[in-house]
Amino acid sequence: MKPQANEQNGSTQNGDIAIDAATVAMDAAAIVPTAAAVAAGVASTATAVSAGAVVPAKSSQQLKLELLNMGNGNGHENCTFHHDLELDHKPPTREALLPDMARSYRLLLGGLGENPDRQGLIKTPERAAKAMLYFTKGYDQNLEDVLNGAVFDEDHDEMVVVKDIEMFSMCEHHLVPFYGKVSIGYLPCNKILGLSKLARIVEIFSRRLQVQERLTKQIAVAVTQAVQPAGVAVVVEGVHMCMVMRGVQKINSKTVTSTMLGVFRDDPKTREEFLNLVNSK
Repeated sequence: MKPQANEQNGSTQNGDIAIDAATVAMDAAAIVPTAAAVAAGVASTATAVSAGAVVPAKSSQQLKLELLNMGNGNGHENCTFHHDLELDHKPPTREALLPDMARSYRLLLGGLGENPDRQGLIKTPERAAKAMLYFTKGYDQNLEDVLNGAVFDEDHDEMVVVKDIEMFSMCEHHLVPFYGKVSIGYLPCNKILGLSKLARIVEIFSRRLQVQERLTKQIAVAVTQAVQPAGVAVVVEGVHMCMVMRGVQKINSKTVTSTMLGVFRDDPKTREEFLNLVNSK
C-alpha cells in the first residue's frame, strides 16, 4: 500500500508543478509580446516534469487558447497594430492615435530645445499629428473602395494615357516630403477604367511612407489588378526634399522611375509610343 501512496503523492506533486508552470506561462503572456511562444515552451517543460503523472500538463494549444481569452477577452490588448486573424480585436482607428502622436510631437519639440508651452507651439503637437495622419491617409484606403465599380466593358484596345498627375508623398527614410508627377498608360482588353480612378490610385500609394521606386511599381500593379490590361506603363518624376534641404542639397535634381508591364516591357514600339506621348508638350 505504501508504494501506491508514494506513487499517488508523486503524481499529485508533479501535477501541481504542471499547473503552476501553466500559470506562470499565462502571467508571462500579459507582459511578453511573444507570450504564445513562451507558453508553448513552458507547457512542454511541464509535460516532461509530469511524465507518468496522473494529472497531465496542459497542452500548448490549450495554453494558447487560454492566453487569447485573458484580460477582457480580446488578448494582446497592448498590441497597437496586431493583425493576427485569430484574435477577436482590431487595431484602433487612426484618429484614436492622435493623443499619443501629439504627446510624441510635444516630446520632440522639447528635445529640440523649444518650449512646447509657449503661445506659438501650444497646439502645434496636435496640428502636426493631424497633418501626419493626412499625409499618410493612404493606409486607410484600398483599391476596391477607390474603384467603386468604375470599371466598364468597352471594345477599345488602343492606348490610354493620363499624364502629369500631381503626386505628394513622404520619404520613409527621413520623413520629409517628395513630390512630382505621375504618368500612366495602359492597353485595355475590353475593359476600361474611369479616368479619375487613375489619379485615385496614385493617391492610395503616394499618401503613405514611401520610396519612389516602390511607389511606381505599386501603381502599375494596381492598374493591372483593376482592369487586367494587355500592359501597363508608369513613369514617376519626383523632387526629394531629403536631397534638396539636407545632405547633398542639390536643388534642381529630379528622380525619374518607371515600371513597364506586359506589352510595354515586351514590345519596344509600344513602349516608345508611350514615352513619346508622356514627353510631348
